Amino acid sequence: MAFPTLPPGSVVPPGAPGIEPRWTSSDKSAVGTSVSSASCVWFTASHGILNEIYAPRLDMACVRDFGFIVTAENYFSEEKRDADHSVQAIEDGVPAFRLVNTARDGRYRITKTIFSDPEREVVLQDIRFEALTGNLSDYRLHALVAPHLVNGGGDNTGWYADFKRRPMLFAEGSGRSLAIAASVPWLARSVGYVGFSDGWQTLSRGEGLKQEYCRATSGNVALSGTLDIQAGEGQADESQAHQGRALIAIGFGTQPEEAALRTLLSLEQGAEPALKHYRSGWREWQAGLLALDEPHDPDKLNRYRVSTGVLATHRDDASGAIIASLSIPWGFSKSDDDLGGYHLVWTRDLVETAGGLLAAGATADARSVLDYLTVIQEADGHWVQNAWLDGRPYWYGIQMDETAFPILLYDMLLRSGAVGASETGRYLPMIEAAAGYIVRNGPTTEEDRWEEDAGYSPFTLAVEIAGLLAAADAVEAAGRLDAARYLREVADGWNERIEEWTYASDTELSRSLGIEGYYVRIASATDGSLSLRRDFIPIRNREDGGEVLEADLLISPDALALVRFGLRAADDPRITGTVAAIDAQLRRDLPAGPYWYRYNDDGYGERIGGAPFAGSGVGRLWPLLTGERAHYELAAGRADEARRMLAALEASASQGGLLPEQIWDSEDVPERELFLGRPSGSAMPLVWAHAEHIKLLRSLRDGVIFDRPPQTFARYVAAKPAPAPFSWRLTARRDQMPAGRELRIELPSPARVRWSTDGWTSATDSPCRDTGFGMHVFDLPTQTLGPGTIDFTIFWTDVQRWEGTDFRIEVV
Repeated sequence: MAFPTLPPGSVVPPGAPGIEPRWTSSDKSAVGTSVSSASCVWFTASHGILNEIYAPRLDMACVRDFGFIVTAENYFSEEKRDADHSVQAIEDGVPAFRLVNTARDGRYRITKTIFSDPEREVVLQDIRFEALTGNLSDYRLHALVAPHLVNGGGDNTGWYADFKRRPMLFAEGSGRSLAIAASVPWLARSVGYVGFSDGWQTLSRGEGLKQEYCRATSGNVALSGTLDIQAGEGQADESQAHQGRALIAIGFGTQPEEAALRTLLSLEQGAEPALKHYRSGWREWQAGLLALDEPHDPDKLNRYRVSTGVLATHRDDASGAIIASLSIPWGFSKSDDDLGGYHLVWTRDLVETAGGLLAAGATADARSVLDYLTVIQEADGHWVQNAWLDGRPYWYGIQMDETAFPILLYDMLLRSGAVGASETGRYLPMIEAAAGYIVRNGPTTEEDRWEEDAGYSPFTLAVEIAGLLAAADAVEAAGRLDAARYLREVADGWNERIEEWTYASDTELSRSLGIEGYYVRIASATDGSLSLRRDFIPIRNREDGGEVLEADLLISPDALALVRFGLRAADDPRITGTVAAIDAQLRRDLPAGPYWYRYNDDGYGERIGGAPFAGSGVGRLWPLLTGERAHYELAAGRADEARRMLAALEASASQGGLLPEQIWDSEDVPERELFLGRPSGSAMPLVWAHAEHIKLLRSLRDGVIFDRPPQTFARYVAAKPAPAPFSWRLTARRDQMPAGRELRIELPSPARVRWSTDGWTSATDSPCRDTGFGMHVFDLPTQTLGPGTIDFTIFWTDVQRWEGTDFRIEVV
């Protein structure tokens, strides 16, 4: 559609290009989409209005918000600021919502039913306006829409025009378009620049909508329209003189005409048939899940079905990908510079979410995640830190757990029967590539699971080791026995050193708690001593920008992953000591139950006083960690305590049952909507937290941790493997080894090792063997050596070059 010719009397709205664009609140009260693959549109709501709408992909936000303003003689009220809000799903497990906004001054009420058309990229709002004081004719209802096409509001163009005789509002930007139409006439329409000439500005000044503002180009624009709500009142009886109805549709397309056509088709169909179709699709999907529903009052939330709905809403049916959240943390303070927000794919979150789907019985959806991961794996075997839906990297950090998690997902799907024995070969190249990347680059990680620090992380180690054992099973099933043995030996060697790398003892904290020691959050170096205090870890996101903390004083619930992933028993004294340290440093008991911080001195959260995080702040409480702790309690045989923590996890949710990333931990700050124990401004919903909720329900039903890998528990808790070869690498050199162990030299390229046990009086040249995973190894027959020394050097056969350095290991 070419921009319409400007009618006589039209003027360019003042204030171009508008104020700097901002996103909106990240505390969503509702998220939804149709289960139909024909409808590629996702909506969110907060403060009683539609917030970001995404189309045609989950990672493409096209609207900032869509709300209403009410005016009357000498009266101006904006529903999102001046009304009390309630939200309710129209039925359990169906993410269509009834939003009720009642003006605090008692003058009006707006009730909306919001959902998407199952047949096309259109979001519908079935609206009823009630005049609680006076008559309907006393009021005007104005729609106010802020387009952000695509993932930004700084270069949008908006206009109003007629399409096939139907008056509409339009916007376009970045090759995408939107169109808005209503079932009742528009009394006025206007387009302006935000902060200067948009409808909010002119209405708040008592000027009405400026119809001469027909078009605003290349800026932060807003669309406005006054609805003739009296045309939709019906006048069936006298009471309806106080009520008006309207159906409003917003549709999306590549061209304005496509968006307009879709919008009008939905509008002509009407709300009732579309909602019936929408309900039917969701009912069918929910009916296929396991019945993990908790006993609940029929008038209360079915929190299990809220969580299953959240997981499915964040899923892209075409690819199988699932994003972290349909939100942008502290979005109201974020500009267009924050392109991705949380509407990106993190492999860790994705696999955790797939586990939630599998726990609920949605095996096909979980399987599609594995297929997606197989396609977006990088050539060297790893997965990027996070990515757009199509696999393009957003951030490029390396988090080793994210390379191991897909192997664990494969193993879970195989054990559940979702991957058949005849299909295993399809996934073997992915598994081999991932395992190869882990053995070449592990066990240290460039970033831990909180995306901040490098080193030895108990959480990352647990996932890596579990992943290697699962990969060993996969390659063994394919007949590669030597490869499987090698992967298990690497896993055993790393498992053996977890305490050396991450366990602190005889510290001021351990002495004060009366425990021997505890696992730390992360450590970046080791010299074989019993204390890690020599090591300093940077603390990110703090105002001073340079804070460091001694590694043996840095505590995190991450260490409980050693139990969750089956590497240590729940009653291991090192674990119970760690639990005591975690609780002493990080636990906060609120009226609803216990919650935990990520680690001491965390800076990722609102600033002191509640101002939004802006690169620095104070970390707040994470409900997700309460779910993780509940799993630990279940592993320790305390099911009742696990259920108490389940209740605390659920109590952190919003009115609509959405679980936040963080909850507020200080005195109430009403002006910033921060209340003790309630969701903070970071992100809501956090899909990972909803997956943890579902897995906890499944674990409690089954009496065991649902996603604990069986290989690790059988190998390291139920039994104890033979000592692994004593590994030496150029990147992990060791100068001492115990007598009676086999020494393994592991090198990244083809090589020959020249070695001697008599101080070079005699020497032997031995070739390294290719493991098939990018490492070349030679096992020195040192098991029978007593105390002494081993000298060796390396000849690189592919480049015909000596390393030029002799290495020595003392046998003690």
